[in-house]
Amino acid sequence: MAGLSPALSVPARAAGRPPVADPHAIEHRDTRYRLCVSDVIVLSFPLTPEFNQTVSIQPDGVASLVGAGSVHLEGLSTKESADAIRAAYAEILHNPIVTVELKDYTKPYFIVTGQVTRPGKYDLHGSTSATEAIAMAGGFTGAARHSQVLLFRRVNAGWYEVKRLDLKKIFQGRDITEDPAIRAGDMLFVPQSTVSKLRRFIPSSGLGAYYQLHP
Repeated sequence: MAGLSPALSVPARAAGRPPVADPHAIEHRDTRYRLCVSDVIVLSFPLTPEFNQTVSIQPDGVASLVGAGSVHLEGLSTKESADAIRAAYAEILHNPIVTVELKDYTKPYFIVTGQVTRPGKYDLHGSTSATEAIAMAGGFTGAARHSQVLLFRRVNAGWYEVKRLDLKKIFQGRDITEDPAIRAGDMLFVPQSTVSKLRRFIPSSGLGAYYQLHP
């Protein structure tokens, strides 16, 4: 990811030491859309159309399937969800064939938190840079550490990559070509004091420690 300063190497959680990420275990960046709570999907069974249905992902992450009970789909891609649904129906159908189509899904968004005027979740409309995201959140507060902004980006279902951005240089007109584009699901955290240590990868469960540090 061009334009990001080298990742630091300290614990990502405010309390407790998180497990160390194995770079070999983090195989690749997963850019596929993954199902979220309230998403609506259409299931089509070409050979058994009586099972065609439209289902939504419930708050607990599961979807109720006609004749096959419940299956957990939150966090899965459409291909993975089709595999899970196919396995569920294998109990009552012989070699079931099913396709999954997104009908209604969560709009792409990003989060800005920490020392900004209006921390919160923002819809991602088209190309948006990190500095533009900060501006949408009302800009930095007087206590913001411009040179230590943290970008959290999901690597896979269990881990986020964390990189430090020196937005101070960008706002001063230097290194303006290194203003990274924001992706859906990214979170920008603007700290109040110097962040001297940070692991490059953190588990998803550790992200809340940063999200709770907004004013």
